[in-house]
Amino acid sequence: MAMPNRRTVRDLRRDNRTAVLQRLYFDGPTSRQALGPATGLSSGSISNVVTELAADGLLEDAGVVDSDGGRPRTLLRVTRDSGHLIGVDVGETRVRVELFDLVMRELARAELPLEADGYDVDHIVGLIRDGVAAVLREAALAPERLLGIGVGVPGIVDRSGAEGAVVHGQTIGWDAVPLEALLRTALAAELPPGVRLFVENGAKTLGQAEMWFGGGRGAQDAVIVLFGSGVGACIVSDGQIYGGAHSSAAEWGHTTVRVRGRRCRCGAPGCLEAYAGAEALVARWREAGAALPDGIEEEAAVSALVAAAYPEAAAEGRAEADASTGRDGSRPAHDPVARAVLDETAEYLGAGLSDLINLYNPERILIGGWAGLQLGPYILESVRAHATAYALRHPAERVTIELGRLGPDAVTVGAATLPLADFFARGGRRAPADAAPAVPEQPGWRASVEERAAR
Repeated sequence: MAMPNRRTVRDLRRDNRTAVLQRLYFDGPTSRQALGPATGLSSGSISNVVTELAADGLLEDAGVVDSDGGRPRTLLRVTRDSGHLIGVDVGETRVRVELFDLVMRELARAELPLEADGYDVDHIVGLIRDGVAAVLREAALAPERLLGIGVGVPGIVDRSGAEGAVVHGQTIGWDAVPLEALLRTALAAELPPGVRLFVENGAKTLGQAEMWFGGGRGAQDAVIVLFGSGVGACIVSDGQIYGGAHSSAAEWGHTTVRVRGRRCRCGAPGCLEAYAGAEALVARWREAGAALPDGIEEEAAVSALVAAAYPEAAAEGRAEADASTGRDGSRPAHDPVARAVLDETAEYLGAGLSDLINLYNPERILIGGWAGLQLGPYILESVRAHATAYALRHPAERVTIELGRLGPDAVTVGAATLPLADFFARGGRRAPADAAPAVPEQPGWRASVEERAAR
């Protein structure tokens, strides 16, 4: 028996508002006349929705264009100052907090190093609180203008309980940490009650950013890899990010690549992360004889590894100075041990990607994260070759493997899209702080961050 349609007039009006807002946001300035065919709404509905959105301060005029034989048509666009968003990246060496306007133009940022306390929960919560206060103060923004705060974290995010998002971060020592509740308490003095919090796995926020604004635009089936101290992946299937039970899908770094292999920081033997993550990469280089200073930061150690394996890259940066001082500009020989460690890492990473290719048959794979972006120019060709060699031929011939396009801010950008997506799904209206997150329809994301900020 057919189920009755329980959609109300309010639902219909909300969906119409969502359709118009998303079309203007991702396609840029558009006339009322063009919005009808683009959204499938009647001219009367378009007129009503545009009037409502403009009255709410969400739309503004963006100039006029000539029409064929008729009066010039007024273009509309989303008002960039009609709302603000904060994205937080709980990273491996720092907590990064960024404030954006509605079109993802950065207004302020705070970088807070983790230092000695590492991933102590109270320390992380305090850093997020301080970072949020700092960006609001720098931008002189009233907290009431915020639509929400998105937080990208390492680990599994479980939202099944009444207390909000709980994080299971085995590699960082978090066991069922009620992060959302802790943040609500810590931020109570900084924010009004209506500002919403969204917590998600960092690889997934990276993936959402690349799908909305970066190298994933236009793809329906993709994999976005977060390559940092560890490795993770965001799986996109038919345009939707795959979550699994309790948002626990795609802990790719903890798939086994060698039985009884190296001990991973999660405690299990033989994980991909124990061979392909930057932390393991530096450890393997030390074991092979690298003389690194005690206490050197991981990013600096990776930079030193690249300089040893590919000294010509560092030499190019010194070429002009050498010429001015009369040096002969000869290039030093590479360190074969450092090169071998990188080559092995590329093979493990490629083999890991082959599993994703065989399992999900993506059309596109993007590699991001600080280590991925730092090492990518040197190992990407090798990673591609190994992924192709280890994968089944048919899916391997149909996938492209590239570097992500959004740089080191991709996780914060993706985190900020969490409240933005919820705002769109509610038709551009704010929701109560305790409302469940709305599930937005995924449009055909096309605009880059640069294109968004230019509009």
